[in-house]
Amino acid sequence: MTNSLKKRGQRLIRKLSRASIKANERGNERVRKNLIERISHIRNVRLLVLEWSLLAVALIMLALAQAFWFGDSYAEDVYTTGGTYTEATIGEVNSMNPLFATTNSEKVLSKLMFMTISTIDYSGHPGNQLAESIIASEDGQKWTVKLRDNLKWSDGEPITNEDVIFTTKLIQNPAVNTIYGANLANVKISINEEGAIVFDLPSAYADFISALNIPVVPKHILGDTDPKTLIENSFSNSPVTSGAFTFNAVQSGGANGEKIYYLSANDNYYLGRPLLNNFAVHTYNIRGDVIGAVNAGMVTATAELSGADAEYITAGQFNERNSSLNSGAFVFFNMAKKSVNNTEMRTAIRQGIDLAKIRDLVPEVVALDYPLIDAQIKITNYPELAGQDFEAAKAKIADLSGGETIHLDVATVNAGFLPNVTQQLAEDLRALGFEVNVSVYEENQEFINNVVSKRSYDILVYEIELGADPDLLPYYHSSQAASTGLNLSNYKNALVDDLLLGARDTMDIGLRTKKYEMFLEYWVNDVPAIGLYRPNLTYYYNKNVRTFNNNVRLVTAIDRFSDVIDWAANKTTKNKTP
Repeated sequence: MTNSLKKRGQRLIRKLSRASIKANERGNERVRKNLIERISHIRNVRLLVLEWSLLAVALIMLALAQAFWFGDSYAEDVYTTGGTYTEATIGEVNSMNPLFATTNSEKVLSKLMFMTISTIDYSGHPGNQLAESIIASEDGQKWTVKLRDNLKWSDGEPITNEDVIFTTKLIQNPAVNTIYGANLANVKISINEEGAIVFDLPSAYADFISALNIPVVPKHILGDTDPKTLIENSFSNSPVTSGAFTFNAVQSGGANGEKIYYLSANDNYYLGRPLLNNFAVHTYNIRGDVIGAVNAGMVTATAELSGADAEYITAGQFNERNSSLNSGAFVFFNMAKKSVNNTEMRTAIRQGIDLAKIRDLVPEVVALDYPLIDAQIKITNYPELAGQDFEAAKAKIADLSGGETIHLDVATVNAGFLPNVTQQLAEDLRALGFEVNVSVYEENQEFINNVVSKRSYDILVYEIELGADPDLLPYYHSSQAASTGLNLSNYKNALVDDLLLGARDTMDIGLRTKKYEMFLEYWVNDVPAIGLYRPNLTYYYNKNVRTFNNNVRLVTAIDRFSDVIDWAANKTTKNKTP
């Protein structure tokens, strides 16, 4: 019994031992298959993960590089609001009242701060500014002006018909002595039943719309002022304005009398607030100081220099732009002077000087033979001008002078190419037998008062504005041969007076053209002046700003401000839309 149990126990132990061995073997096999053999798989997976990670990093780096390299393709710099634009001008500011604007500095401030009834638009023709409409009667004697709605002064007060009437009567008052007086002489002004302003002229004036390019001043500020003391009123130093900018402050800028006039954007401007927050006008006395300011980066731009000054501009951040103007450079003979009061003498001078050589001194300009240009009126029958004949001219001058040497005082201003042109003219005159003295003046109020107004010259080489309309009365009518007029030749011819008045009076463009053709016959035969060339406006401006549009057609240099609300000095980056 005992042995049997013992044997059974041994057999059970052997079975358990074999089962344990088999279980151990199966466990080892599972460990081998599920763990040891899969260790290599983990290594492979790790390599795969690493490879994908490196690829992802490479793609990210490539994307960043692409964004860096090609970012400019998806973004652009655009001009935005804010910033200050500074122009350098020449001439003192004696008053900021626009009725007294005579120097270049005063004219710039007037254009920036005050609106006019009419204006020269971007096309170079008369257009409306304060006026919503300007309508002429059939006979050209009544002109009806309707102002725009909701016009305001910079102090918030409305601009009304009363302001226009008040300004007109100031201009007509001899005690005020404004440059606009001739435009409104003997003109009556009233309000019609429709509430529009009516200008009743003593005679027809075909281009009275151009004469309405006059600034308006506020009656609510100046209404109680004695016209005799108008220029002395505090308004001259701190005006309420109507233009794109309003006065802020003035600061002395240097030892040579320079000043800086700070203007701020006018929130009440009828076209809306300008992009620029501020506009500064930096005034100088001489051209050399303007060149220094440009090179030192003290100003944004200037219209006071010419192409002749390009060699002196060392600041690399400035662009140069040239724009044609309705202006002309002329040799004006002072016919009140004995030296040139003989028509044959003036004719001989015109025949003897080398106009081609003089014009070659002024690059990229158009020759000007007559005091009218096609942009004003289309003349088809120009009178013939004799060609140069130096020997014949010299012999004629010697005969007319009776063997005596005639002395000529020749005057000009230190602006653009005029000094060089005048020196060449003087050389030609000396070769023709004259004794010549050349005086080059700074173009300032002293020159106007002491040289131009007094006609202190035998010959004046000067540039004048021809205007949008062919109105030559200011330059050649005998009534303008006075200190306050622009008849720089002291030219007096009764038949010419009638032609110029007749051309003004007629609304018939064909008849106007005929009268101007007849005037040109007298102008060529009497030789009150010699045409030289049409000057350009040369404008130097910083490359980082936006100034007047290239498509703006300028009649005068001051017309560059016609789109000043779009000028800009600040830039920002803007993403492009795909």
